[in-house]
Amino acid sequence: MKYVCQICGYVYDDAKEKVPFAELPDDWKCPLCGAAKSDFKPEANGDEKKVVTAIEPMEADLEKLSAGQLAALCSNLARGCEKQYKQEEADLFKQLADYFTAVVPAVNDASVEKLAKELQTDADNYAAVRATADANADRGAARVCVWGEKVTRMLSSLVNRYLNEGEAMLKDTNIWVCTTCGFVYIGDTPPELCPVCKVPNWKFEKIEGRA
Repeated sequence: MKYVCQICGYVYDDAKEKVPFAELPDDWKCPLCGAAKSDFKPEANGDEKKVVTAIEPMEADLEKLSAGQLAALCSNLARGCEKQYKQEEADLFKQLADYFTAVVPAVNDASVEKLAKELQTDADNYAAVRATADANADRGAARVCVWGEKVTRMLSSLVNRYLNEGEAMLKDTNIWVCTTCGFVYIGDTPPELCPVCKVPNWKFEKIEGRA
């Protein structure tokens, strides 16, 4: 039996490993990306295909973006401009991102539990988004879906792990973020290659704790 990591694609093959997957401890982690054991699924039969319906565009579904969403959008656009060596445009998008970040209203009922639920919903919605991209032959959007889903599932896994372990999860270790795709890794040093987008580890940034 083979089990596949839903974040990075690492395959655990019972036939090649000394310990069957089912007998691994619950706190076992993916050796490539650090995902939890629960993020592995049995390898799908090649003949089985899940039917996903593409999303029909409806103007009525359009919503005004919140300040937080606009901050994230402008921050991502700034990063994209940097990679195209358009520093002036990048600086302007950063200014916009900083502005929208400053006006984000406080969320009085925020909780880790609610965050976990939102991340799971986002991850589950990627299938329909990817179907829409494929239906429109949009290769760029399809690639965004591949990276976005993997990163979102990793965030969901980490948040669920935090719910179980608490602050002990982050004790005496570091948090690293891939600046290309957003993949988050918990460990002393980042992996040699990003498990999602395959860039070298010098593309990772260490996240420092807030005072």
